[in-house]
Amino acid sequence: EMGGYYIALKSFSLAQSISTGNSKSFFL
Repeated sequence: EMGGYYIALKSFSLAQSISTGNSKSFFL
């Protein structure tokens, strides 16, 4: 499911942005 992959990718990006303190990277 491409939708599930997209959600997982966004969740991973959000986790990275939190760890780096750069929340803007989540929206790119």
